[in-house]
Amino acid sequence: MINKLIFDLEEDMNIAVIFAGGTGKRMNTKSKPKQFLEMHGKPVLVYTLENFENHPMINHIILVCLEGWIEYADAFLKKFGITKVTKIVPGGSTGQESIYHGIKAAEELYGGNHTVLIHDGVRPLINEDTITRCISSVKENGNGITVSPAIETIFLKEKQNNRVGQIFDRSRCEMAKAPQCFKLQDIYEAHQKAQAEGLIDFIDSASLMQYYGHELFTVEGPAENIKITTPSDFYVFRAIMDARENLQILGL
Repeated sequence: MINKLIFDLEEDMNIAVIFAGGTGKRMNTKSKPKQFLEMHGKPVLVYTLENFENHPMINHIILVCLEGWIEYADAFLKKFGITKVTKIVPGGSTGQESIYHGIKAAEELYGGNHTVLIHDGVRPLINEDTITRCISSVKENGNGITVSPAIETIFLKEKQNNRVGQIFDRSRCEMAKAPQCFKLQDIYEAHQKAQAEGLIDFIDSASLMQYYGHELFTVEGPAENIKITTPSDFYVFRAIMDARENLQILGL
């Protein structure tokens, strides 16, 4: 287990909060949660962490993990040379609570009003350029929400008779993804308010922040930045990684 460390305060740090507290019920896996499923001998979560570990602008990583899997996570951090993780904290009963645990740990360790990048442990296909532009968006606008264009028709479903409700102009629609990035104090205070008001079912950090009046700004991310939720997502991830490896072998 990584011990709590005392750090010298630095200016303008970029702290990744990676939450991997889900049980992966939709993956239908009985032996391991989805974030620990392996591809070519490496857990999905490690692929995700490596994107932040190797990014020159990321100072520290807080990992939010299923409580019963913390020792396992700690072991593979050492095995795969992940050195920027400064604390592993247990997840909560909901995604919102898990994120709050990570944000609270960042605030307790570092204080200040640094940039925090909140990312799913099962989004391993994020890239360096998107992370960089997210950090820039926080510096310029106070936040940055990674998105990708909607590629299917989106409509509201009526409550009765399976009727199609309002159809939205797809050209104006974006799909919120991750990382979702904020000033540490802004997102910490929003979580504190939600806790005090008993609001526990926000779908993501962007929804939480908009609810409390923050104007949000988008950062266009790669289409392949998928969240591995179902078996088909895992196969897509494997196909993309295999294709990248084949291109490297061919020198392309």
